[in-house]
Amino acid sequence: MNSDKSALRDAATLIILRKDHPEGPAVLMGQRGAGAAFMPSKYVFPGGALDPGDAGVPLAAPLPAASATRLVQDAPAGIAPALAVAAIRELWEETGLILGLPGAWAGPVPEDWRSFAATGHLPSAAGLRFIFRAITPPGRPRRFDARFFLVAAEALACDPDDFSRASDELSFLQWVPLALARELNLPFITEVVLAEVQAQLTTGAEPATIPFFDNRGPRATFARL
Repeated sequence: MNSDKSALRDAATLIILRKDHPEGPAVLMGQRGAGAAFMPSKYVFPGGALDPGDAGVPLAAPLPAASATRLVQDAPAGIAPALAVAAIRELWEETGLILGLPGAWAGPVPEDWRSFAATGHLPSAAGLRFIFRAITPPGRPRRFDARFFLVAAEALACDPDDFSRASDELSFLQWVPLALARELNLPFITEVVLAEVQAQLTTGAEPATIPFFDNRGPRATFARL
């Protein structure tokens, strides 16, 4: 196992869009702890690094084909479903919200999925849409190759305001209106992703390609997938 915490790790982030918010379209965000090694005190979307076991977790419904195809561009084959699983797992762990379909697990349930399985659901990627990819610049204490997924709040299999099963990893979980989100203490990349979400809402169309901020080399590059 690589013990270098600054080594680049695959990660998944989930942006849940709620259009029925009284103050306009809103996204779910929480604040990282002041003592966190990565982005302390920043408001972020639920998400985290890929776990080795994510590739073996069954999905009740797969990713849409377009997103699955884009996820494997300039990435290992077979990584797409694992990233979707990671996004759903992190959402459950950090917020207690369920993105899944009713169903029973066919075999033994992995330890970190037992509480999710106890709700009577299997994770479902049917509503996820891959919209952004960004690699953390060199020199940071933690580095991630993060894929951002967008999903409508209607896809949740639970009350979107019930955070009673959330862990303490994110505090002040809340639905933040897009019009007010930039008033929060945000990482730069989160501001860029929010602008992408707003642009897609404005046009009402899914773009033909998605942005990719690539910081693997000595110089940052921008591409489209």
